[in-house]
Amino acid sequence: MTKGYFAFVLHTHLPYVLAHGRWPHGMDWLSEAAAETYMPLIRVMNEMIGEGVKPKLTIDISPVLCEQLSDQSFKEEFVTYLDQKVKAAQHDAEEFYKYNQQNMLENAQMWERFYGETLTRFNAIGRDIIGELRKLQDAGYLEIMTCGATHGYYPLLSRDESIQAQTKLAVKNYRKHFGRDPRGIWLPECAYRPRYKWAPPVPIDGSSDAYDRKGADEFLSENGIDFFVVDSALLKGGKSIGVYIDRFEALRRLWGQFEAQYKPREEDKDKTPREVYLISSAAEGKKPTAIFARDPETGLLVWSGEHGYPGDGHYLDFHKKRFPGGLRYWAVTSAESDLADKVEYNFGGALSRIPENSDHFAGKVHDTLTGYYEAAESAGILAAPYDAELFGHWWFEGPPFLKEVITKVSANPEIELTFLAEHYDRAQPTEIISIPEGSWGEGGHHYIWLNEENEWTWKHIYESEKKLCELARYWDANKDSIDSGLTDIIKQAARELMLMCASDWQFLISTWAARDYAELRVSEHHADFKRLAEMADRLIGGRDISAGDWEFFGDCTQRDALFPEIELEWFARVEYPI
Repeated sequence: MTKGYFAFVLHTHLPYVLAHGRWPHGMDWLSEAAAETYMPLIRVMNEMIGEGVKPKLTIDISPVLCEQLSDQSFKEEFVTYLDQKVKAAQHDAEEFYKYNQQNMLENAQMWERFYGETLTRFNAIGRDIIGELRKLQDAGYLEIMTCGATHGYYPLLSRDESIQAQTKLAVKNYRKHFGRDPRGIWLPECAYRPRYKWAPPVPIDGSSDAYDRKGADEFLSENGIDFFVVDSALLKGGKSIGVYIDRFEALRRLWGQFEAQYKPREEDKDKTPREVYLISSAAEGKKPTAIFARDPETGLLVWSGEHGYPGDGHYLDFHKKRFPGGLRYWAVTSAESDLADKVEYNFGGALSRIPENSDHFAGKVHDTLTGYYEAAESAGILAAPYDAELFGHWWFEGPPFLKEVITKVSANPEIELTFLAEHYDRAQPTEIISIPEGSWGEGGHHYIWLNEENEWTWKHIYESEKKLCELARYWDANKDSIDSGLTDIIKQAARELMLMCASDWQFLISTWAARDYAELRVSEHHADFKRLAEMADRLIGGRDISAGDWEFFGDCTQRDALFPEIELEWFARVEYPI
């Protein structure tokens, strides 16, 4: 008898980095994630299928990541990257052999095999990661959700047109890559805002007057999205757990500034992450959207580098690298050890820890779900959502751990693996509730994405949103007579705005992880947007555009050549006005 359902959910996203640098920030991020997370996930999925296990893994892939992984420039760059890593491992191996460092030699040989086999598999799937994921979904082994188009932070965007565009482009891009409509979405940063009279936190044209805004859930409902994922604290109150606060010292300091202002909602004992609820902040008559809440206990077992499995001393340390190749040869050792104290990594010893860790996790899933079944006399769900890059990139041994957990849960006669859409159809939720504004993370609000360090980014975003909507409305009123050149310029301006809106930039500024790069990217997209908008204004006013401006426009369209399916109607008017 099934006493509960388990859903492993992975959020897969990287900001747009094609033609925007390589190392230390830029294309190497994408290549690292592809080598250490996306390709290993495909590998373990196919291994399970070959072993007779039906994996049932849920992932979302942001549209901006779909565009990058499908781009020919990435495919060529990735091959070069893997070749370089193989050569770096061979170079290290020669030195380790020379100095009779046997364990380090074995580590170098492990890296040579890892990158060499990754290249072989990449070529074997036609260098098409998205196509391989589509095949796994079409075969019933994988459920793929979508995400806000460029990972814009929904609650802080100042225009309903912007949220509409993030959502509509997500649906249209999903159809292009996966040949069907998405049923679920990962709201960027799990950030939600209901309908209310909203005031911009950063003044727009000197004004902070409040105005009516639609809820994020309304845009999902209008575009056929059935469900999204939230943090458990948004569902039931209580303390929101920060999943990254122990990874970034800057977040600890930032949280210290806001902690005194934070008062957790009193916990609602009647709400539980084991059930699926409907939410609606719209007027009656609009279809509600369902939410799946993150399970907090199992979340910390994997999220936390300090208290979770990735902090096991045997596992590969993420931070310490050997240059010039940048390969990692040292183990976590302990939570207190600094880089100088890290001991040499032993691949076999690390893998020997996975059975115990996966047993513990699978046991926790079983105990949680059977405990709920006994108390509620019904089978609930345990949704375990994580950033995909945690499996492989942050935690090198994560993919084999994931494989063992899924294999063990699938063999449990009392627990059933499930896709989120499958469980939505099974549960047929009817209870409509309201949830507050918020996101994941310590405090569950917006302080990571809006603070004194990154407030300036919102000033640029807000003025650009306003201008683009003006241009789009002009285009919409005159589109039958407008020159195609003007249409193309405004569309490129829309792309630059959407790339500027990526929530990654505020996160990287707050964590200091790649602060200079993030600040540069916001500034560059803003400058490009302003010049494109000025070109559009000149054409609208009947004035000529210089040859240099056209050269600039051509460079923009080549550098930021994503989303050919973007539509200006999305920015011209809200399809279902408030």
